[in-house]
Amino acid sequence: MENKTLYTIIVHSENIAGILNQITAVFTRRQLNIESLNVSASSIKGVHKYTITCWTTADVIEKLVKQIEKKLDVIQAHYFKDDEIFQMEVALYKVATPELQSTPEASRVIRRFGAHIVEVNPVFSIVEMTGSGEDITSLYNELKTFGCVLQFVRSGRIAVSTSCFERVNEYLAHRLERYRQEKGQK
Repeated sequence: MENKTLYTIIVHSENIAGILNQITAVFTRRQLNIESLNVSASSIKGVHKYTITCWTTADVIEKLVKQIEKKLDVIQAHYFKDDEIFQMEVALYKVATPELQSTPEASRVIRRFGAHIVEVNPVFSIVEMTGSGEDITSLYNELKTFGCVLQFVRSGRIAVSTSCFERVNEYLAHRLERYRQEKGQK
C-alpha cells in the first residue's frame, strides 16, 4: 500500500452560497478526512480561496482535484506538497496570568518560539503565535507542562505557492482573452 502524504489543496471559486458544501462532499464521497480548512476572500474581487489539507496518496489527490474542478462555481483547483508552498498557521493560547507570572520559564518558552503576549489582565493573558503547525503544537505542549493553559485555538493552514505567479490569475487572464477573441469573431 502506498504511503500517504499531507497535501494542500488550493481552490478558487466564485463567492456563491453552497460551494463549500459541494467541495467538502467530494471528500466525504471518497471517505477522506479534511485535516484543516481555511476559506477567505482572495486578491481577486468576487473570488474566494479555499486552503484544504488532507492525507492521501498521489493518485487519489489527482482524482480528487479533478472532481473539485468539475463543480460549476469552481474556477480552479491545485494540489501541492509542503515543499511547493509557503504555509503558516495562527494560534491563540489563553493562559492563566498568575501561573505565567510565577513561572519565568513559561515566558522564556514563549519568546523562544517567537510568540507574543498580546493581552494581559489579572486573570488571563493571550499569547499569539504564527508559524508551522509543528511549532504551534510544540508551544502548546510546553505551556501545558506549566499548567497554565486555559484555552487553545488554531487556524487552518494558509498557503501561497512558491512559484512567481498565482495560477488562477494566469487562468482568468487567459479566459478573458479567449472571451474577447470569441466576442470579436462573432
